[in-house]
Amino acid sequence: MDKEAFASVVLSSTDSLYRISKSILKSDADCEDAVQEAIATGFDKLGTLRQEAYARTWLTRILIHECYSLLKKREKSAAMLTEPEEEAYDSTDYSELYEALSTLKKEYRLTIVLYYLEGYSINEIGKIMRVPVGTVKSRLSRGRRDLRCIMERADYEKEEQYENEL
Repeated sequence: MDKEAFASVVLSSTDSLYRISKSILKSDADCEDAVQEAIATGFDKLGTLRQEAYARTWLTRILIHECYSLLKKREKSAAMLTEPEEEAYDSTDYSELYEALSTLKKEYRLTIVLYYLEGYSINEIGKIMRVPVGTVKSRLSRGRRDLRCIMERADYEKEEQYENEL
């Protein structure tokens, strides 16, 4: 694959890459950094891409690896501080669904985002995450179950709050 063809893959995938990074990282700045690093790494390692048809999947795998690398770096730097600070989370900027997604376990959240938002097949997700297909299916099932419970709990709390206001 030449660099122009890869550039068109990158341009058509930027929104998708950002959403995937957002499912792992909470900070917008970290997401932007991870996407930029993944694209740069992709350009550098373009010769290692075996099949052009899998360029988007390959770039997604690089992005996921970069996101986890950023998380590890953040954990190491937080451990060096005497008083770790929690990252401020402004819930007004995100939808209820995103808030619910952000409370899921990482592997459930990433699997749900890849499957439902990005449209990857179960087999592709298995390759991206380097897990068996059965694991992908169970993570989707458990993630949906947990997400349903979280959303139902949020609806119940809203109803209670509404009734208390009356």
